[in-house]
Amino acid sequence: MLSLGTIRFLSTDVFDDAPGELVHEFRREGVRNVAIVAHVDHGKTTLVDTLLRSSNGETNDERLLDSGELERERGITISSKVTRCDYKNTTINIVDTPGHADFAGEVDRILSLVDGVCLVVDAAEGAMAQTKYVLSRALSLGKNPIVVINKADRLDGLSKIESGETESQLLDLFDSLGASEQQLNSLTHTLYASARNGWITDDQEVASSIAKKGNTGTGNDMTLLLDRIIELIPEPKVTSRVNEPCNDSPITLPGESFEKDPFSLAAVTVGYDSYLGRMCTGRITSGSIQIGDECIVLKAKNKAAGDGIESKETSDTSSISGLFVNRGILRTNLVPAIGYAGDVITLAGVPNSIAVGDTITKADNPVEEPLETLPLAPPILAMEFGANDGPLSGSEGSEVTPTKVRNRLMVEIDNNVTLTVEKAQGSDKTVVLARGELQLGILIEQMRREGFELIISPPKIMTKLSDDGKTILEPFEEVTVDVDSEYAGYIVSALTADRKGTLLSIEDSDFGKSRLQFEIPARGLLGFHSEAATATRGSAVINHCYLDDRPITQLGNGLEKGKLISSENGKASHYALASLEARGTLFVEPGDLVYPGMIIGENAKQGDLEVNPVRSKQATNMRTQAKDERVYLQPPRKMSLEELLGYMGPDEMLEVTPSSIRLRKTELDPVERRKASRVKKQKKDALKQKNR
Repeated sequence: MLSLGTIRFLSTDVFDDAPGELVHEFRREGVRNVAIVAHVDHGKTTLVDTLLRSSNGETNDERLLDSGELERERGITISSKVTRCDYKNTTINIVDTPGHADFAGEVDRILSLVDGVCLVVDAAEGAMAQTKYVLSRALSLGKNPIVVINKADRLDGLSKIESGETESQLLDLFDSLGASEQQLNSLTHTLYASARNGWITDDQEVASSIAKKGNTGTGNDMTLLLDRIIELIPEPKVTSRVNEPCNDSPITLPGESFEKDPFSLAAVTVGYDSYLGRMCTGRITSGSIQIGDECIVLKAKNKAAGDGIESKETSDTSSISGLFVNRGILRTNLVPAIGYAGDVITLAGVPNSIAVGDTITKADNPVEEPLETLPLAPPILAMEFGANDGPLSGSEGSEVTPTKVRNRLMVEIDNNVTLTVEKAQGSDKTVVLARGELQLGILIEQMRREGFELIISPPKIMTKLSDDGKTILEPFEEVTVDVDSEYAGYIVSALTADRKGTLLSIEDSDFGKSRLQFEIPARGLLGFHSEAATATRGSAVINHCYLDDRPITQLGNGLEKGKLISSENGKASHYALASLEARGTLFVEPGDLVYPGMIIGENAKQGDLEVNPVRSKQATNMRTQAKDERVYLQPPRKMSLEELLGYMGPDEMLEVTPSSIRLRKTELDPVERRKASRVKKQKKDALKQKNR
């Protein structure tokens, strides 16, 4: 007989299912599902790595869960990771989630997997914009948080802990987000930790002592947090048919009771393995599953309605070929090979039609309705992707056709639920809707490394009409900027002038830092990250999250920069670039390939200027005693992919290949550009005349 363990009666809620049978909610003991959530760079992944070491033994891998190449390069988490560890006869499923606002959709999905969250807060930085977003989502779903103040060994963080400033901020944050009394009480169990040094304590004085002495603690000992997870995070809810539930004492159900229930699991991630086939990961809500079971897919309600599908059930069936769980980054077989309600597992061999948010169930005993999934924050950016059509097309990449670009994007949205792909009207390009510049930058970088040659349009903010259809609305964001105090004035000026932000508050610290909070149109943030990084010598830390939609705002005219545009084809010469340095800031260096319409620099004055960057010094037969002067060039300005996405003007495009990133005008022909410029000016003048 297969044993499930102890099932404790939770409620007598009745679900409409099979006639004559009641379906009740229970909690399964012996399992805990918890998500680690926080802002970017507050130490989530390091904390999870240390937890795994505490429960499973030593490892030399510094970042167990950030296994992707881009994740390790950038030191951020891009996609959620689920891993399992065993501690004190309890299976703990731990989810490491992204901390950047652009990947907030990953957080939304993971919250449907777990029954509690571990909120990690940097002792020095406190609660950031993304912390507020994630916490509000968790609190609204009734998740009880365990608060961990990380990096408590830093002196700037230690002073805020000792003064009570960090905990006071958290209390205000919980209260402003409408936390229940039980959720507010979680602050009484606050833990202080240094995930990198491997220690954690619930005593503030002990944390202060360790930090002041420079002691790294016991090392790899995070068992206190594991104990708190077992103590404070509730067991996962499961559903089962029980004729006579017991209201006042726990009851035990054998595994066979779950085998008779309809199996249901909502897909949180979807992938493909060349050997195992289609795969999906999620939490079993009811029933059980084992290898060989025939399964079908129930489409999520919003997808069924949006696609005009009359029946939510798909016609294809598939036999489950494998059950897996993750331990660290290793995928291992589930032993014994049967999953029960409450387990977080990966299924192999699921139907090909499954997508994120869909429900998988058994063909011979299905549930009647797909499981409810959380609504996601709307996308705020739109960008067109196409195959490179420039003069250098096909010279640096292997994937150069519009069909291959579109097919690759369709594969991406299969698992990335926060992206939407549409066909561009009147062209062979594809429109991608996303949450932010970083999210799109990661996607472009991944495709670039796969050999694609792309042409990318400038990002456009998504707008919509108000309910009465009379007002155009655009997304607004809350922005928090931490910067050296000497640059606070610049930040205020930059965000409130042409970008039309509103300053909400400004706080100065004892360490020469200022924290400024703004509300600003999302359009006003485009390109600001790179501009602020340059102006503040890299000291500005900018965080933002979506607020709401408000009437559209007219931005200032000072955001568009004049450009230096190549008029010739060839390689940039040292001689030509030396004479162009006085005209502005160069983006290219001698030897770089250029072509007509390519942007080679930023004009120091307003307006675009066509220049010849390939001109060489004329050679003559005349002899002279004069020596050529040696000319030194300033290093060209190099911008990252995300910086260029924000820097692009409305009439420009980004050419991305495996070996190069080039900025160019949408229209390469100078005559056509001048015509378009005149039309644009006429429209602006007409609009000004109309508004007078």
